[in-house]
Amino acid sequence: MSKKKESVEIEMTTGVSNSDVLRFSPDSDDEDDGRGIFKANKPDVMKDGFAVYMQRATQELFFTNKLNYLLVCVPLAIVSNGGGWGDGITFTFSLIAICPLAERLGFVTEQLAGYTNSTVGGLLNASFGNATEMIVSMYALKAGLLRVVQLSLLGSILSNMLLVLGCAFLFGGMSRKEQYFNAEGVMMNFGLLLLAVMGLSLPALLHFTHTELHGTASELALSRFSSTILLLIYLAFLYFQLVTHTHLYEDEEDDDDDDDDEELVLGFWDSIVWLGVFTVFISILSDYLVATIEGASASWDFSVAFISVILLPIVGNAAEHASAVMFAMKNKMDISLGVAVGSSTQIALLVIPFCVIVGWFMDKPMDLNLQMFETATLFTTVITVAFVCQDGRSNWLKGLVLILAYILLSASFFFHKDPALIGRQAASSINEWNEEF
Repeated sequence: MSKKKESVEIEMTTGVSNSDVLRFSPDSDDEDDGRGIFKANKPDVMKDGFAVYMQRATQELFFTNKLNYLLVCVPLAIVSNGGGWGDGITFTFSLIAICPLAERLGFVTEQLAGYTNSTVGGLLNASFGNATEMIVSMYALKAGLLRVVQLSLLGSILSNMLLVLGCAFLFGGMSRKEQYFNAEGVMMNFGLLLLAVMGLSLPALLHFTHTELHGTASELALSRFSSTILLLIYLAFLYFQLVTHTHLYEDEEDDDDDDDDEELVLGFWDSIVWLGVFTVFISILSDYLVATIEGASASWDFSVAFISVILLPIVGNAAEHASAVMFAMKNKMDISLGVAVGSSTQIALLVIPFCVIVGWFMDKPMDLNLQMFETATLFTTVITVAFVCQDGRSNWLKGLVLILAYILLSASFFFHKDPALIGRQAASSINEWNEEF
């Protein structure tokens, strides 16, 4: 019996005055969970045959972006690591190679997000955009470079909120006088970010006021307790974002012209496979980065703090950077804000607390004490960006202000001396001297 081909109309009320109406065919491969998470009537990427599909997918993945030329650094990093070319060279090749891999990871994530609505799409972009930071953090945690974990994750928040969002506002505002986004949903993110700043600040305040009840053990215990609370808050936020208040995170202009603007070249499952492939290569290069970061610091005459807070996040945030700017130029500001600010929220409420909990199980004293200078920069950044975004409007001047603020922070970290890292480097030098003599 042949299937009856007819369109089924589903009306979804989101809590606002207008209702979102999705149409899908029963013969579509996409499924709908009742809340419109999966989009339907997406073009069949294999309609021209498997050979044409593979040619088109390969062309789009590896030959349409000039940044892909840097993929040649992937084998160079592997060879330099095994050939003893020096930490500085291996770190350089690995750092450069991660940039196109992170950008391609973002592209594949966008393809995967094309099968979902804008809320889930923004969440996917933020999640897989943070995959690089998460992988680097796990390797650094395993190697005992706890300070590098703290600084690199702090740098990711600063980079997303100032550099990525600033570029989105700047390039999006070049062709439009003003752009608009849902301020209510964005300010909810900033409320959670301020809560995360509180959780990250208390261990530092406890340390610098010398009011610990049991010394450093108090800071560690407070950090682990705070991390558990922050993880619970993130789970509650996911439920809020995906179930009860989806209308706060939907792009109003996304529903009508999404199919016209976006062309899918990868299938749903193919996107998942490519996500796995790129993640494996990023994991290999992350291992090289962590193993050579201190040697590269000595070779380049840059502090480990500057490399961790500025250089690593810029490379790791390539996916978010490309996605946020692309969506802003298409006037899809809610998705752009969801990628940039949503990524920062995810790092503060999920990635950092997760690293503390993992360090707990690995018997590593990973805590939330970012030190006073770093905590102050985080607090001022969140307040500044929240003030810029509070009216739900963006323009090129706001973008330029955020970019210049990031440059100002970069200069401050270039001249910043981190006592914790200096102590570690001094101890490492003493150990090497004892081994030699």
